[in-house]
Formats: sequence, C-alpha cells, structure tokens
Amino acid sequence: MAWSQQFDDVLWLDSNDYPQKESSYDAILAVDAFTSIKTDYFNAFEKLKEYQTVTNDWVFGYLTYDLKNDLEALKSENFDGLHFPDLFFFQPKKLFLLKGNMLEIQYLKMVDDEVNNDLNEIHQIPDYTPSNISSAVKIKLRIHKDEYFEKLNSMLAHIHRGDIYEANFCQEFYAEDTTIEPVETYNKLNQISHPPFATFLKLNDKYLLSASPERYIKKEGNTIISQPIKGTAKRSDNIIEDQQLKKELENSEKERSENIMIVDLVRNDLSQTALKGSVKVEELCKVYTFNQVHQMISTITSQVSDKTHPVDVISSTFPMGSMTGAPKISAMKIIEVLEETKRGLYSGAVGYFTPNNDFDFNVVIRSILYNATNKYVSYSVGGAITAKSDPLSEYEECLVKAKAMREVLEN
Repeated sequence: MAWSQQFDDVLWLDSNDYPQKESSYDAILAVDAFTSIKTDYFNAFEKLKEYQTVTNDWVFGYLTYDLKNDLEALKSENFDGLHFPDLFFFQPKKLFLLKGNMLEIQYLKMVDDEVNNDLNEIHQIPDYTPSNISSAVKIKLRIHKDEYFEKLNSMLAHIHRGDIYEANFCQEFYAEDTTIEPVETYNKLNQISHPPFATFLKLNDKYLLSASPERYIKKEGNTIISQPIKGTAKRSDNIIEDQQLKKELENSEKERSENIMIVDLVRNDLSQTALKGSVKVEELCKVYTFNQVHQMISTITSQVSDKTHPVDVISSTFPMGSMTGAPKISAMKIIEVLEETKRGLYSGAVGYFTPNNDFDFNVVIRSILYNATNKYVSYSVGGAITAKSDPLSEYEECLVKAKAMREVLEN
C-alpha cells in the first residue's frame, strides 16, 4: 500500500480473510495505468463494453451510481463536492494477486524487468503502525435531524400512495477545507471494520477508502452471484446481548420484508441475461456478523450463455437493488428529489474484469471519499424505507452505520 502511492492509479482490494464470501483472491493490488477509460454517464456502458473487449486483459475500476442516467431517463442534479468521473477503468502495468501463501505477480512486458527492484523496495518499507498524526476532522451534516424526519415522511407518503414499496434514502456527512492522510485513514478504517470487500482506490487526487461488507455481483465461468444486504442491527460488547440483537434481526418481520423485496428485484434483474429457469435463491435472509454490525444477506445466482457479454450482465442489473428500492426507476426518481447530495461513487461499485471475462464488484458503502485538491471529505449512509419504517429508528440505524467512519475521521 505504501509503495503503491508513487503511482496515479491504484486499486487495492482486500477480503480480510473473511470466510463464506467466495472470494477468488485474498487481496489484489493493481497499479499504474497502461490504458484507461474515463467518461461521464453518456453512453458509458457501451464505451466500457468496447474498452473491456478490445483490452482483453485485467481491467480495474469503478461505476458510479449516476450511471443510472445512461440506462434510464434519469438525472443527477444534487450538490457534488467530490467530482469523481462517472466511470473509470484501467489496465494496470503491475498486478499482484494474493491467495493463501501464494503471491502471483503479473507485469506487462514493457515493465517486467522492474519486478525485482519493486520487490526490494516493498521489502524495505517498514510494517504499518497506526499513528495519531491525523488531526480530528470537523464533521457536518448535509441533512439535519428535523429535515431528515420531514424527508422520510415524504418518502413514506409515496409508499402509502403506492408509488413505490421500498426506497433506499441516503444522507451525507462531510468536512470542508480538510486534509487527511489517505493510506493511514484507510488502514484505521479497515482495522476497525475488517470487512470482506475492503477497497483503497486512488485516481490522481481522488480517493475511496472503503470498508464495504457487500458484494454487488460476481461472474465465475457461466455463474452469476449477487449478494444484496438489507437489514442491519448494532453489535454489543456483552456477548448475551449481542446474540439477542442478532436473533432479533433474524426474526424481524420488517427487516425480512425489506430483504425479500430486494431479492425479488435482483431475481428480476438477473433474469434479463439468465438462461431460462436458472435464477435461484441460494440463501434467503441469512444474518452474518461483522465487527461493527450484524447484517442480513441473501444470495441469488443465475447461469448465462457463453455469448452473453459481461458488461451486459452489469448494465442490466445496475444500480444494485439494495441501494435503490423497488420498483427501481420510480424509487430512483423519488430519491433524486428528496436527497441533497449527488451520490457519485457512493452506492456505486468497485471491482475488476479478468482476461477470461469473469468479474467481481462490491457495493460502495461504509466508505470515506476524499478529493485532496478540493480538501473535501465525505461519507454517506442510508437505509431501506418501507411502509413499516419508523423515522427515529431509521435515523438511529444511519448513525450505527456511520460509526466507524466517524471514529476514524474524528480521531
């Protein structure tokens, strides 16, 4: 991580040895773009399809939530303090793939004579030890508590009227005129959370520091796997109370209904590219425990033809249902009106394509975003709103989800 900071394009993915999440690698580091694609939302998926096909190699990058505007007649007109491009992917010159005790190194031919020198440099960097050099960040709320309740009541009115039956409503916490140390901040966040889809992304002066627990979508051979999260409960230091909180989540009618609504949406999305009769719910509403929270996760799979382009699988399921709601288009329209911040990379996805057309992408949640030039730091949290939602409970759930990011930034 420390060695990689000399490059403008860096993506580090870490599963944190988390069991049960079908990771192909324990960790991946991709650095230094040989080729890349960076674009706004207009025709973005077609451009990505062409780039991925022509490159025919490992490519790493991200999809912002606002690529919804490429897929439907939607818009993103809310405030944006981060200014990430809508889509970015790159073909790395240098790639490190870690699985168990095996490190596989793939360098493009133009730089393959640099391997030994790079390894020597990496070995000479001392082990990371956290420090307290970062100054505490003063966090502001984009939506204050009273306004949050007003907006949630508006969302509930849409649900009661039948416009939608679920929507993910998000709010931003931010700091202006603020400088943070990205690697140190990421390491602290990762140490607190230890999630299965941790990500450090650097694109010139823009950074994503992510402790995501959620997989968006994975392709392995002809199998597609999607694992939406819906349903959250806080942890407790008291073992008996912690088990009780987990059991309450497992038995919560409201949380289960949230999850099942999104499972139905994902099944429908996957069916657009699936071979007939191949969409299956492998796991429904199973509760997994993470350092910060308990989460309810479902696993849906499908089979696709060899002729199906991998980008078509993504574009037909994007944005992921867990971050939109249902029906998806109606929910996204209402979200745009009620939210105050352009989501950008938050609630988008980060991941990679392999040379044999497999892919794996997370959901960008529990993440700190940073524009170093603008000195702007941001993290957003949200929750699924259904007819049974209580505004105060939803607000408290947001604070639980924000806890790790706030702790790290406030030092």
